[in-house]
Amino acid sequence: MASYLSTTGEEQQAMLKKLGLTSRDALFADIPGAVRLDRELALPEALSEMELITLMRELAQKNTNLDSYACFLGAGAYDHFIPSVVGSLTSRQEFYTAYTPYQPEISQGTLQAIFEFQSMICELTGMEIANASMYDGATALAEAVAMAVSQTGRDEVLIASTVAPEHRQVVQTYARFKNVQVREIGFQNGTIDLNQLEALCSAQTAAVIVQSPNFFGAIEELNQVSALAHQQKALFIAAVDPISLAILRSPGELGADIVVGDGQCLGNPISFGGPGLGFMATTKALMRKLPGRVVGETTDHDGKRAFVLTLQTREQHIRRDKATSNICSNQALNALAATIYLTLLGKAGLKEVATLCLRKAHYLHDRLIATGKFTPAFTAPFFKEFAVIGTTAPEGLNKALLGDGIIGGYELKKAYPEFEYGWLLAVTEKRTRQEIDQLVEKVVKHCD
Repeated sequence: MASYLSTTGEEQQAMLKKLGLTSRDALFADIPGAVRLDRELALPEALSEMELITLMRELAQKNTNLDSYACFLGAGAYDHFIPSVVGSLTSRQEFYTAYTPYQPEISQGTLQAIFEFQSMICELTGMEIANASMYDGATALAEAVAMAVSQTGRDEVLIASTVAPEHRQVVQTYARFKNVQVREIGFQNGTIDLNQLEALCSAQTAAVIVQSPNFFGAIEELNQVSALAHQQKALFIAAVDPISLAILRSPGELGADIVVGDGQCLGNPISFGGPGLGFMATTKALMRKLPGRVVGETTDHDGKRAFVLTLQTREQHIRRDKATSNICSNQALNALAATIYLTLLGKAGLKEVATLCLRKAHYLHDRLIATGKFTPAFTAPFFKEFAVIGTTAPEGLNKALLGDGIIGGYELKKAYPEFEYGWLLAVTEKRTRQEIDQLVEKVVKHCD
């Protein structure tokens, strides 16, 4: 724990003198007195460093944490194992204190890290070009919609209702202020209703959006969705779990025009929901429509390998009417974590992680069904997440499991009211057979 060292009175006076001021109050002379606080802050008496550390540890122990609890909650944020090397390297000051690499001559390390991230995302997704600096999976998806509308000149998008609820909400927010109509496509057996999609997809459709594995964990038939979208000359946007791509065919192979997703699962902790890491990849034909940043590889005047910001299509860098987006905060530190994670695991390691997730999720699914307390919500194939229908309310079940040191699944009725007893569970490579068996044992106990 780093200690906070405040400036001394002498240092404060030296700074005021440098500014040509005589008091701290003079710093705030432009703020009307009526809105200033005219009393001391209502804070407790100061503690010694030892007392403060003890207090903070006591407060921290009141939180449930993933080191002490077995987590089966997914729904968009996943408890994957993060090698210690990731934190060790990302905390180096060269990366930790870096921001936007505007000056390439002094930012080669940061630029190369972003370039390697883009290259890995392209390889995973099967696409030709990738960007950086998407905030999270939700904003990456919304930015992809904006791309599709701009490219096609159309004002309607079709989105599967099996796309994550929060992601659909962000898309709706973007669309509202761009005068774009968003129409949702229902589902059959946990995947998009292809008949409804075919009926609604028209010459007004800019894009069709599908997530796979989707919010229910089910794997969508991306090639069929792609064919239906392209029949109407609409773009096909696929939202994906990057770890699943180690064992599934890439969306690029299946006809996707834009691929997006959240890279939290790639070496980034859950951290109470953020910061996230969005990624986006597309074809060369759509390169000029990409938001965020694109780092390119070149050679310097000595012929050495070098990296530069090739494209920056936000309004801060080019004319406002030519900008594709104003999404801008640099997510390079999160992208670096993902890059280190993917480098450490390699193709074989990532495939092993994906395979473990797949097998362990199916093991838990089959064990829960065998108890007679649950039935499958769907029969569609799934990756690391699945939905079941229980005989008791998941809310009460989750509360009971928490007392057993287990973080239960997501209550489906929060987003899909028709599934009153629906329970969505995620199983990553971290979950052991003992933890899975304990979950089943406790679930049977609490359901009786």
